[in-house]
Amino acid sequence: MPIVWQLHKDRPMIEVVVSGESGEQHSRLVADTGAGNCRSKFEIVLEDWICRRTGSMVIGQIRLGGAYSGWFDVYLIEVRIPALQFVDSVPVVGVTTVPAGFDGIAGFRFLNRFHFGNFADPDQFGLE
Repeated sequence: MPIVWQLHKDRPMIEVVVSGESGEQHSRLVADTGAGNCRSKFEIVLEDWICRRTGSMVIGQIRLGGAYSGWFDVYLIEVRIPALQFVDSVPVVGVTTVPAGFDGIAGFRFLNRFHFGNFADPDQFGLE
């Protein structure tokens, strides 16, 4: 059974939970199959302050091109989707700005872990 979210600002969205040093934080992510590919060195893009707030250490840097151009820190951050019983530490790129109304972007490598789509409702996006 999929978990679904209504579109946010007409864009597909998923919600994940990242744990900060001061507790949980729910993050709204644009579901973007065009962000990276299945072999990208990152799975999620988050605002850098969120990455730092988790207390996770930087595991490297990555050079991005396109919407984000330049060198960015990569963190290993525990990400959860409780309704799917999903918990894993994933490589997350920290950037200074993200699409308005969102905390980051779920890239193709992350989305590819699941079956995803609108599940026959054009006003929603879901994972299973």
